[in-house]
Amino acid sequence: MRVGVLTGGGDCPGLNAVIRAVVRKGIEVHGWDIVGFRSGWRGPMTGESRPLGLADVEEILTRGGTILGSSRTNPYKEEGGVEKIRATLAEQRIDALIAIGGEDTLGVAKRLTDDGIGVVGVPKTIDNDLAATDYTFGFDTAVHIATEAIDRLRTTAESHYRAIVVEVMGRHAGWIALHSGLAGGANVILVPERPFSVDQVVEWVERRFERMYAPIIVVAEGALPEGGAELLTSGEKDAFGHVRLGGIGTWLADEIAVRTGKESRAVVLGHVQRGGTPTAYDRVLATRFGLHAVDAVIDGDFGVMVALRGTDIVRVKLAEATAELKTVPQERYEEAEVFFG
Repeated sequence: MRVGVLTGGGDCPGLNAVIRAVVRKGIEVHGWDIVGFRSGWRGPMTGESRPLGLADVEEILTRGGTILGSSRTNPYKEEGGVEKIRATLAEQRIDALIAIGGEDTLGVAKRLTDDGIGVVGVPKTIDNDLAATDYTFGFDTAVHIATEAIDRLRTTAESHYRAIVVEVMGRHAGWIALHSGLAGGANVILVPERPFSVDQVVEWVERRFERMYAPIIVVAEGALPEGGAELLTSGEKDAFGHVRLGGIGTWLADEIAVRTGKESRAVVLGHVQRGGTPTAYDRVLATRFGLHAVDAVIDGDFGVMVALRGTDIVRVKLAEATAELKTVPQERYEEAEVFFG
């Protein structure tokens, strides 16, 4: 067999571990030829690819990012995009595709399967917001990075007796904010799932100042004040209709400063959360996903995504995997509220 592999959407630590697992098992166990398509779905559309051999993946397990590159290309938004993919797969004699990505990338994989192209999906997102899997690789690394940043910011906040607002990623799901905030001992955690009262946030902040401590507020980029709207970095939309969020941290820090009279600073972690060496957990999970994706191809079980359920890797239909986002439930947020103020 000749099997193609691609990485789409935002990059995250662990992508290379999946590629390595696919190549190692595909070649050494099944004798496949592996073709890596560059830049997400753009690769199969343009035919830009490279052969992947054992030497190509020898030292990539610990590397962040992706050796294949990525993009937010949507072939269903490009004129003749699907036909171009069919032509590329026929020309390069590709029998199946393994697509590694999040909601958008796997949404394309589902539609391509419906259109008769054999695709197996591997879930990837630092936001951990795919409902069909307990965890996605990249999330653990992002939480570790955010937690370390909170730890470091706490010492400088205490030195100057000022409030620090830490803005983390999370467009529609606040998992990174929740986990890093709990792990870092944040005094307020704000998530997209629950609009927040600025008055309540200020009350928590002032309570912290009264105890002679500097408050740490962790806010997801998609969090909303009550009656407010998302803050946008720009109004431009990508191929999947997403706008670029950003600015809630700075806005909130300014509000806190005005209402409390205390110094307040905002720190936006941004793409720092996506980069660097994956944690051991993410390396193992990504590797297992890659191995089981190969098994799905061998079985001819297309239109599925490999997923983590408990400690087992299972297969779920791509339709199920992309049907809805996994958001922070009310009871999980209430656990964190014990530590606010």
